[in-house]
Amino acid sequence: MKLKELLTKTNKFSKNEEKYLPSSFDLIGEVALIHISKKIKNKEKIIANALLKNNKNIQTVYSKGKHFGKLRKQKIKFLAGKKSEEVTYKESGCLFKFNIKTCFFSPRLSTDRLEIAKQVKTREKVLVLFAGIAPYAIVLAKIAKPKKVTCIELGKEACKYAKENARLNKVNIEIIQGDVKKICKKVKEKYDRIVMPRPQLDYDFLKEAFLISKKGTIIHFYDFVQEKDIEKVKDKIRKAAKKAKKKVKILKVKKIREIAPYKSHIRIDFQII
Repeated sequence: MKLKELLTKTNKFSKNEEKYLPSSFDLIGEVALIHISKKIKNKEKIIANALLKNNKNIQTVYSKGKHFGKLRKQKIKFLAGKKSEEVTYKESGCLFKFNIKTCFFSPRLSTDRLEIAKQVKTREKVLVLFAGIAPYAIVLAKIAKPKKVTCIELGKEACKYAKENARLNKVNIEIIQGDVKKICKKVKEKYDRIVMPRPQLDYDFLKEAFLISKKGTIIHFYDFVQEKDIEKVKDKIRKAAKKAKKKVKILKVKKIREIAPYKSHIRIDFQII
């Protein structure tokens, strides 16, 4: 039974409230994260308890708000069940442990992570910028087994969990804690593939990606964009390449998910030529 239908059958919402009922939630391990409209905030406990009662796999329910700050922490509020912020999540045969309040993680990117992992070759040296708790790095390290995987992440707690997750999954990845701008200036190595999974930054970090790229490097660049503006993102990449005295070829534009009407989370794959 779909969530909205389940909640409607509780008969605890007026006809006017029913149109604001959530239709989905994120399940991370045994924790459900659900966005609840301000219009029905007074009924959030009813929604949470209905989820617990009808889903044996759910032990805890939190409401979720917007992400904020450089580390993309998420505003969450405990609603029902067992109060626990640390979760263990399984994806593509990999285990991830992290704190949902202090570390950014999206289960909705699991398909994207697997898709990139299947493109990676064993001879490659791969760099993941804004690596978080290392989901991209660990999935591709475990599946593709490339020559080298390096992560750069600003958050100290995310790095702590990244190291723990590397041990849990028995993969050898290099984890560097610090600012991407500063670290990329010091890196002497050139990478075969660079993953940039953090979209909509005030600064696009393409300059830094070009610093550590070479002929043949494939870069996966992410953004939130109106569908009509995808060409503008391509132009931004080309202009940044020209400034860095590089030439690029756009390989693919992938719509990962819709985040609002006519606005999507996209990935643009391009190669240095």
